Amino acid sequence: MMRYVGVRGGPNQGNINDFMQMLMKTIVGDITEDRQDRDIITEGREGKQDRDIIEDRQVRDITEDRQYIIDIKMIAVLVDLEPGTMDSIRAGPHGQLFKPESFVFGQSGAGNNWAKGHYTEGAELVDMVIDVIRNESEKCDCLQGFQMTHSLGGGTGSGLGTLLVAKIQEEYSDRIINTFSVVPSPKVSDTVVEPYNAILSIHQLVENTDETFCIDNEALYDICFRTLKLQNPTYGDLNHLVSLTMSGVTTCLRFPGGLSKYRALTVAELTQQMFDAKNMMAACDPRHGRYLTVAAIFRGRMSMKEVDEQMYNVQSKNSAFFTEWIPNNVKTAVCDIPPRGLKMSATFIGNSTSIQELFKRVSEQFTSMFRRRAFLHWYLNEGMDEMEFTEAESNMNDLISEYQNCEQAEAAEEEDDDEEEEEEVEQEN
Repeated sequence: MMRYVGVRGGPNQGNINDFMQMLMKTIVGDITEDRQDRDIITEGREGKQDRDIIEDRQVRDITEDRQYIIDIKMIAVLVDLEPGTMDSIRAGPHGQLFKPESFVFGQSGAGNNWAKGHYTEGAELVDMVIDVIRNESEKCDCLQGFQMTHSLGGGTGSGLGTLLVAKIQEEYSDRIINTFSVVPSPKVSDTVVEPYNAILSIHQLVENTDETFCIDNEALYDICFRTLKLQNPTYGDLNHLVSLTMSGVTTCLRFPGGLSKYRALTVAELTQQMFDAKNMMAACDPRHGRYLTVAAIFRGRMSMKEVDEQMYNVQSKNSAFFTEWIPNNVKTAVCDIPPRGLKMSATFIGNSTSIQELFKRVSEQFTSMFRRRAFLHWYLNEGMDEMEFTEAESNMNDLISEYQNCEQAEAAEEEDDDEEEEEEVEQEN
């Protein structure tokens, strides 16, 4: 069985508890439903002896279920530069799912400083973390890759998180490295140096990861306000949204299902919601760009034929938003097992040129601070050089330019096609 090792970095690990809760609902839900079905069969029996037998069996079943849950241990490593978060997770309802050696933490914290997490405090802890990751990897019969969850706004998730990614890439270069990276926003922020931390991190992620799922705090808040109608969204609400996405993306790693290389989707309503800009977890409008690649993961019992038809219809009607020069750029996976409490769901992953809107937003915030050298001494005092900021800014601009070039190339190709059609019409006349 192929396995992923999960690495969680930084104090913003509330989504981990929610993610664990989503997984456990699936596991415990199946056990509970099975036990309830058996109870219904014996519900009509009468007599003290029968009741004693039933109650004894129920107690035994519950005990076995609890023992089964206790025996489950997550293949994960939780890292932080201060012990507070680790203590809360261990004391939480899902603390028993993690082995004691899975918790690695320091005592000082990073103080929202990328340099501390990457060069000083984090560098002192990284070898210990890599040892734990190596031990977890060796227990996997078929290691497929690593999956990291972290925030780009703080010091630990951004600094130590990117240092870990670089170390993992160096040691396991033939394995997949994915990250769920929470991008900061001034609308949901209490730390002024978040743009510094984010730009320095993105520079590292581009170099060392295979996939980075950008989760934008600003978009999460918009979903809570506009879609869920929450007046005062909490971090718990945001974490719940993130956990739903993480659960959907990792579905095919946990459950069997079919994989189709052709255009695919589910029911028409679900399809429309999936492509709706209001439901995207990054504050960028896909209608302002083009999709380079798309992956859709569907859960629940549904007709593959209907799925294919719906996806084909959406892609045909919105062909202007899909690139034509990348063949078979839409992938679909279908898992028969729906999320707990739902009949069906869909998780959408898209690489769209509109993501440059998010990168531009963070880049502009970075530039406005870096131009004035604001708070730069906090980073320089930890051993960083000013050239690292310049290089990170340059790499971010290059990344934005690459997305712009992809968009312009598609537009130029369409212009050439239009000119050829006009020439053909003139020749016919």
